[in-house]
Amino acid sequence: MIIIVCIVLVIICIILLVYIYAMRRQARGIKTELKETRRTSYNRQLKIALFDKDVNELAAEINRNLDHQKAMKLEAEQNKNNLKQSISDIAHDLRTPLTVVKGNLQMLEREETLSERGREYLRISMERTDSLREMVDDFFEMSVLESDAEAVDLKRIDATAFLMQFVIDNEAVIRDRGLTPKIDLPEKSIFIKADEMLLRRMCNNLLNNVLKYAEDEFEVALRCTPVFDQEKVHITSDMNDKDYRVSIVFSNNIAADSTFDVAQLFDRTYRGDKARPSGGAGLGLYIVKLLADKQGAQVAAEIKEDMLVISMSFEK
Repeated sequence: MIIIVCIVLVIICIILLVYIYAMRRQARGIKTELKETRRTSYNRQLKIALFDKDVNELAAEINRNLDHQKAMKLEAEQNKNNLKQSISDIAHDLRTPLTVVKGNLQMLEREETLSERGREYLRISMERTDSLREMVDDFFEMSVLESDAEAVDLKRIDATAFLMQFVIDNEAVIRDRGLTPKIDLPEKSIFIKADEMLLRRMCNNLLNNVLKYAEDEFEVALRCTPVFDQEKVHITSDMNDKDYRVSIVFSNNIAADSTFDVAQLFDRTYRGDKARPSGGAGLGLYIVKLLADKQGAQVAAEIKEDMLVISMSFEK
C-alpha cells in the first residue's frame, strides 16, 4: 500500500514538474512575443499556441490591450499630423494679409504729412509686422520640416569657402547691427557632407540668433571635433577623416544678466533669454536642430565665461 502511495506521489510530482516546465516555456514564449511586438511598434498581436485555459485568457487580454494601445497610438499620430497641418495652414493663410499690411505701411511711410508722433507709431508698427512675419515663417518652416520624411541628398561641400562667402553676403546686416565679426577659418579647404541649401538656412538662423543677443562681437569658426573626445582641436593635414567631424561654430558674447538654459536651447518650446524678448516664436534654434537631424549632423550649445557657443558638427 505504501509503495502504491509513493508511486502515485512520484507520478503527481512528475506531472507537476512537466506542467511547471511547460508554463515556464510558454511564459518565455509570451516574453519573446512581447519583445517582438514592441519592436514593431505594437503593430502585431501575440502569436503563440497555449495549452492552459487561464494562460490562453491572459494572452487574449494582452492582445486586447495591444489593440487598444495601437488604436491610441494611431489616434495620437493622427492628432499630431492634424495639428501640424493646422499650423501650416494658418501660417500660410497669414502670409498674404501680412504682406498687404507691410505694403500699406511702406506706402504710408512715404507720406510727407505725417507728424513725428505718427512716424514713431509707424516705426513701431513696421517692427511688429516684421516680427510677426518672422514668427509666421518659422511656424510654417517648422511644420514643413516635421512632416517631411524625404531623405536629403548630401554632397561634398567646401565648408571653408562656404563660410567665407556667407560672411561676405551678410556683411551689410552685420555692419548695421554694429557688430564686429571674428572669422577663424583654416587656409586650406575643409569638406563636409551636407545639403548646401539646408546648411545656408541653418547658418542664417544662427546668425539671426547672434544679431538678437550679441553685445558687440561674435565669431564664426571652422574646427575639427574628435569623434570620441569632445575637446576642440585645430585642423591639421595628418588627421584621419574617420576620427574627426567638422564643426561650424557661431559664438557671441552675451550680457551678464542673460538667462540661457543651454540644455533646452534647441527645444521647440524654449524662448531663449526671457529677460530679452525678441518678439519671435523662439523656433530658430529648434529649426536648426531639425535641419541637422535631416543631414545626420549634430548640434550643441554651451556657455564659456560670457560667450554663447553654438556648434553644428558634420561628417567629413
